Amino acid sequence: MPMLKIFVGTMYGGALDVAEQVKPLFEEAGYEVAIFDQPTLDDLIGSPTDLALFCVSTTGSGDLPGNIVPFARDLEEQSPGLGGLRYGLIALGDSSYGDTFCGAGRHLDALLEGQGAQRLGERLEVDAMETFMADDEALPWVEQWIDTQQLKVA
Repeated sequence: MPMLKIFVGTMYGGALDVAEQVKPLFEEAGYEVAIFDQPTLDDLIGSPTDLALFCVSTTGSGDLPGNIVPFARDLEEQSPGLGGLRYGLIALGDSSYGDTFCGAGRHLDALLEGQGAQRLGERLEVDAMETFMADDEALPWVEQWIDTQQLKVA
């Protein structure tokens, strides 16, 4: 059974809630799913990762939440090369912050692409000004992502 790893960057639990809500969709599609709410680079590269999903909220002025900062720092410093990694990204933000809207997700996306990882499809950006519960947007996006990227294995 292929392994899907969900990496969470969250301050108040919203991104973790999204991860927990979408997990069953991937299980139904035939994946073994692990959620990392204190992710390390070793969680990504230390064992096989067939597919990754990043659920990341934005804090402050477009910053990464504290729990995922060590992951991002190590990714930048160690440059592990992620040519074989296929991933998706759900970024949570608030458009009232202007230019820094979903800044953490955009930053992480750029880091992953810089390491050769391949994002499948478009990044989902959830705006707290328009969507009260992020999973209201994330669930249909994940269903469509699994379908359009032909990720179903079961």
